[in-house]
Amino acid sequence: MKKIFIIYFLLLIIPLAVFAKQEIISFNLKFGIIKGGEAQLIISDTIFNGNKAIHYYLVGRTTGFTDKLFGVNDVYETIVDAETQLPLKVIRNIKEKKYRWYNETHFYHNIDSINSQRSGWKKVPANLLDIVSVFFYFINNHVTEKMETSEKVTLPTFHADKISDVSVKYIGSQKIETGLGETDCYVLAPQVDKGKLLNRADGLKILISKDNRVPVLLEFDMRVGALRALLKSYKINGVEQITK
Repeated sequence: MKKIFIIYFLLLIIPLAVFAKQEIISFNLKFGIIKGGEAQLIISDTIFNGNKAIHYYLVGRTTGFTDKLFGVNDVYETIVDAETQLPLKVIRNIKEKKYRWYNETHFYHNIDSINSQRSGWKKVPANLLDIVSVFFYFINNHVTEKMETSEKVTLPTFHADKISDVSVKYIGSQKIETGLGETDCYVLAPQVDKGKLLNRADGLKILISKDNRVPVLLEFDMRVGALRALLKSYKINGVEQITK
Protein backbone atom coordinates (compact mmCIF):
# COMPACT_ATOMS: atom_id res chain seq x y z
CA MET A 1 0.00 0.00 0.00
CA LYS A 2 2.85 2.38 0.89
CA LYS A 3 4.56 1.69 -2.45
CA ILE A 4 1.36 2.45 -4.35
CA PHE A 5 1.00 5.72 -2.45
CA ILE A 6 4.62 6.71 -3.15
CA ILE A 7 4.24 5.92 -6.87
CA TYR A 8 1.01 7.93 -7.02
CA PHE A 9 2.68 10.84 -5.20
CA LEU A 10 5.64 10.82 -7.62
CA LEU A 11 3.28 10.81 -10.59
CA LEU A 12 1.75 13.98 -9.20
CA ILE A 13 4.94 15.89 -8.49
CA ILE A 14 7.14 14.83 -11.43
CA PRO A 15 5.16 16.85 -14.03
CA LEU A 16 5.43 19.88 -11.75
CA ALA A 17 9.20 19.48 -11.51
CA VAL A 18 9.62 18.97 -15.27
CA PHE A 19 7.52 21.92 -16.40
CA ALA A 20 8.26 24.32 -13.54
CA LYS A 21 9.89 27.51 -14.73
CA GLN A 22 12.35 29.72 -12.91
CA GLU A 23 13.59 33.12 -14.05
CA ILE A 24 16.51 34.87 -12.34
CA ILE A 25 16.91 38.55 -13.17
CA SER A 26 19.96 40.34 -11.79
CA PHE A 27 20.66 44.07 -11.72
CA ASN A 28 23.58 46.35 -10.98
CA LEU A 29 22.64 49.42 -8.96
CA LYS A 30 24.58 52.52 -10.01
CA PHE A 31 24.90 56.12 -8.88
CA GLY A 32 26.09 57.63 -12.14
CA ILE A 33 29.09 55.44 -13.04
CA ILE A 34 29.63 54.27 -9.46
CA LYS A 35 28.30 50.86 -8.54
CA GLY A 36 26.03 51.23 -5.53
CA GLY A 37 24.65 47.77 -4.98
CA GLU A 38 23.01 44.67 -6.42
CA ALA A 39 19.45 43.43 -6.81
CA GLN A 40 18.03 40.11 -7.86
CA LEU A 41 14.51 39.04 -8.73
CA ILE A 42 13.71 35.32 -8.81
CA ILE A 43 10.38 34.28 -10.34
CA SER A 44 9.47 30.63 -9.78
CA ASP A 45 6.49 28.43 -10.51
CA THR A 46 5.32 26.82 -7.29
CA ILE A 47 2.36 25.24 -5.50
CA PHE A 48 0.60 27.00 -2.62
CA ASN A 49 -2.20 25.32 -0.67
CA GLY A 50 -2.53 22.78 -3.47
CA ASN A 51 -2.94 25.34 -6.26
CA LYS A 52 -0.59 26.64 -8.95
CA ALA A 53 1.15 29.81 -7.86
CA ILE A 54 4.08 32.10 -8.67
CA HIS A 55 6.76 33.00 -6.14
CA TYR A 56 8.46 36.40 -6.48
CA TYR A 57 11.64 36.78 -4.44
CA LEU A 58 13.25 40.21 -4.57
CA VAL A 59 16.45 41.10 -2.72
CA GLY A 60 18.35 44.36 -2.89
CA ARG A 61 21.58 45.24 -1.10
CA THR A 62 24.00 48.13 -1.13
CA THR A 63 27.74 47.63 -1.59
CA GLY A 64 30.93 49.60 -1.06
CA PHE A 65 30.61 53.28 -0.19
CA THR A 66 26.83 53.20 -0.68
CA ASP A 67 26.58 50.43 1.90
CA LYS A 68 28.32 52.66 4.44
CA LEU A 69 25.71 55.37 3.78
CA PHE A 70 22.55 53.26 3.76
CA GLY A 71 23.40 49.69 4.86
CA VAL A 72 20.47 48.22 2.92
CA ASN A 73 19.72 44.48 2.72
CA ASP A 74 16.01 44.21 1.94
CA VAL A 75 14.05 41.10 0.99
CA TYR A 76 10.51 41.04 -0.41
CA GLU A 77 8.70 37.76 -1.03
CA THR A 78 5.28 37.46 -2.61
CA ILE A 79 3.36 34.34 -3.61
CA VAL A 80 0.52 35.02 -6.06
CA ASP A 81 -2.21 32.84 -7.51
CA ALA A 82 -1.08 31.81 -11.01
CA GLU A 83 -4.50 32.49 -12.51
CA THR A 84 -5.69 35.67 -10.77
CA GLN A 85 -2.23 37.20 -10.10
CA LEU A 86 -3.50 38.20 -6.64
CA PRO A 87 -1.18 37.77 -3.63
CA LEU A 88 -1.65 34.84 -1.28
CA LYS A 89 1.28 35.34 1.08
CA VAL A 90 3.70 38.24 1.52
CA ILE A 91 6.95 38.42 3.51
CA ARG A 92 8.82 41.67 4.10
CA ASN A 93 12.27 41.43 5.73
CA ILE A 94 13.97 44.81 5.94
CA LYS A 95 17.46 45.61 7.20
CA GLU A 96 18.61 49.21 6.75
CA LYS A 97 21.47 50.22 9.03
CA LYS A 98 20.10 49.55 12.53
CA TYR A 99 16.47 49.55 11.38
CA ARG A 100 14.73 46.15 11.27
CA TRP A 101 11.27 45.21 10.04
CA TYR A 102 9.81 41.71 9.55
CA ASN A 103 6.26 40.76 8.76
CA GLU A 104 4.31 37.90 7.19
CA THR A 105 0.81 38.41 5.83
CA HIS A 106 -1.72 35.95 4.41
CA PHE A 107 -4.41 37.10 1.98
CA TYR A 108 -7.95 35.67 1.92
CA HIS A 109 -9.60 37.18 -1.14
CA ASN A 110 -12.75 35.08 -0.80
CA ILE A 111 -13.62 37.04 2.35
CA ASP A 112 -11.70 40.26 1.49
CA SER A 113 -9.46 39.89 4.54
CA ILE A 114 -5.80 39.60 5.47
CA ASN A 115 -4.02 38.23 8.51
CA SER A 116 -0.88 40.18 9.36
CA GLN A 117 1.66 38.83 11.83
CA ARG A 118 2.08 42.37 13.15
CA SER A 119 -1.50 43.65 13.27
CA GLY A 120 -3.75 40.59 13.03
CA TRP A 121 -6.94 40.16 11.00
CA LYS A 122 -8.49 43.04 9.10
CA LYS A 123 -11.00 43.62 6.33
CA VAL A 124 -9.50 44.95 3.11
CA PRO A 125 -10.64 46.20 -0.31
CA ALA A 126 -11.44 43.58 -2.93
CA ASN A 127 -8.53 42.36 -5.07
CA LEU A 128 -5.92 43.86 -2.76
CA LEU A 129 -2.37 43.69 -4.14
CA ASP A 130 1.02 44.21 -2.51
CA ILE A 131 3.97 46.40 -3.46
CA VAL A 132 5.60 43.59 -5.52
CA SER A 133 2.59 41.98 -7.19
CA VAL A 134 1.03 45.30 -8.25
CA PHE A 135 3.55 45.73 -11.10
CA PHE A 136 3.26 42.16 -12.39
CA TYR A 137 -0.53 42.41 -12.12
CA PHE A 138 -0.34 45.24 -14.64
CA ILE A 139 1.80 43.30 -17.07
CA ASN A 140 0.37 39.77 -16.74
CA ASN A 141 -3.22 41.00 -17.00
CA HIS A 142 -2.31 43.18 -20.00
CA VAL A 143 -3.55 46.31 -18.26
CA THR A 144 -0.82 48.41 -19.88
CA GLU A 145 -1.88 47.39 -23.38
CA LYS A 146 -5.30 48.93 -22.77
CA MET A 147 -3.98 52.24 -21.43
CA GLU A 148 -3.42 55.46 -23.31
CA THR A 149 -0.20 57.41 -22.87
CA SER A 150 -0.28 59.46 -19.63
CA GLU A 151 -3.27 57.47 -18.38
CA LYS A 152 -3.15 56.46 -14.72
CA VAL A 153 -4.62 53.43 -12.97
CA THR A 154 -5.01 53.29 -9.19
CA LEU A 155 -5.11 50.02 -7.25
CA PRO A 156 -5.40 49.25 -3.51
CA THR A 157 -2.01 48.04 -2.33
CA PHE A 158 -0.66 46.57 0.92
CA HIS A 159 2.77 47.80 1.97
CA ALA A 160 4.54 48.12 5.33
CA ASP A 161 1.43 46.77 7.09
CA LYS A 162 -0.67 49.61 5.66
CA ILE A 163 -3.22 49.78 2.87
CA SER A 164 -3.05 52.67 0.44
CA ASP A 165 -3.89 53.39 -3.18
CA VAL A 166 -0.92 53.10 -5.52
CA SER A 167 -1.27 54.90 -8.83
CA VAL A 168 0.71 53.71 -11.84
CA LYS A 169 1.02 56.05 -14.80
CA TYR A 170 1.71 54.71 -18.26
CA ILE A 171 4.22 57.10 -19.79
CA GLY A 172 4.37 55.27 -23.14
CA SER A 173 6.84 53.11 -25.07
CA GLN A 174 10.60 53.47 -25.32
CA LYS A 175 13.27 51.48 -27.14
CA ILE A 176 16.56 51.02 -25.28
CA GLU A 177 19.67 48.96 -25.90
CA THR A 178 20.12 46.11 -23.41
CA GLY A 179 21.95 42.81 -23.25
CA LEU A 180 18.83 41.37 -24.89
CA GLY A 181 19.41 43.64 -27.89
CA GLU A 182 17.26 46.63 -28.80
CA THR A 183 14.30 46.24 -26.48
CA ASP A 184 10.87 47.83 -26.89
CA CYS A 185 9.61 48.65 -23.39
CA TYR A 186 6.55 49.78 -21.51
CA VAL A 187 7.46 52.75 -19.33
CA LEU A 188 5.59 52.91 -16.00
CA ALA A 189 5.83 55.55 -13.30
CA PRO A 190 4.28 54.37 -10.02
CA GLN A 191 3.46 56.90 -7.36
CA VAL A 192 4.63 55.52 -4.02
CA ASP A 193 5.45 56.75 -0.54
CA LYS A 194 8.69 58.66 -1.06
CA GLY A 195 9.88 57.83 2.47
CA LYS A 196 13.39 58.87 3.40
CA LEU A 197 15.12 57.93 0.15
CA LEU A 198 13.06 59.16 -2.81
CA ASN A 199 13.17 62.83 -3.76
CA ARG A 200 9.50 62.82 -4.72
CA ALA A 201 6.51 60.44 -4.69
CA ASP A 202 6.74 59.84 -8.47
CA GLY A 203 10.52 59.49 -8.40
CA LEU A 204 10.51 55.92 -9.70
CA LYS A 205 10.37 54.82 -13.35
CA ILE A 206 10.25 51.20 -14.53
CA LEU A 207 10.96 49.97 -18.06
CA ILE A 208 9.55 46.51 -18.84
CA SER A 209 10.25 44.55 -22.02
CA LYS A 210 7.15 44.08 -24.16
CA ASP A 211 8.40 40.74 -25.52
CA ASN A 212 9.20 38.80 -22.37
CA ARG A 213 7.73 41.13 -19.69
CA VAL A 214 11.05 41.40 -17.88
CA PRO A 215 12.01 44.64 -16.09
CA VAL A 216 15.18 45.87 -17.78
CA LEU A 217 15.72 49.26 -16.17
CA LEU A 218 14.61 51.00 -12.96
CA GLU A 219 15.39 54.66 -12.35
CA PHE A 220 15.14 56.26 -8.90
CA ASP A 221 15.18 60.01 -8.30
CA MET A 222 16.70 59.93 -4.80
CA ARG A 223 17.54 62.69 -2.37
CA VAL A 224 21.23 61.92 -2.78
CA GLY A 225 21.12 61.67 -6.58
CA ALA A 226 19.93 59.44 -9.42
CA LEU A 227 20.09 55.67 -8.95
CA ARG A 228 19.71 53.26 -11.87
CA ALA A 229 19.12 49.51 -11.69
CA LEU A 230 20.51 48.08 -14.92
CA LEU A 231 19.79 44.57 -16.20
CA LYS A 232 22.95 42.48 -15.77
CA SER A 233 21.81 38.90 -16.21
CA TYR A 234 18.61 37.10 -17.20
CA LYS A 235 18.40 33.33 -16.81
CA ILE A 236 15.55 30.94 -17.56
CA ASN A 237 15.95 27.56 -15.85
CA GLY A 238 19.67 28.26 -15.46
CA VAL A 239 20.27 29.25 -19.11
CA GLU A 240 21.60 32.78 -19.65
CA GLN A 241 19.48 34.78 -22.11
CA ILE A 242 21.84 37.75 -22.48
CA THR A 243 24.31 37.24 -25.28
CA LYS A 244 26.27 40.51 -25.14
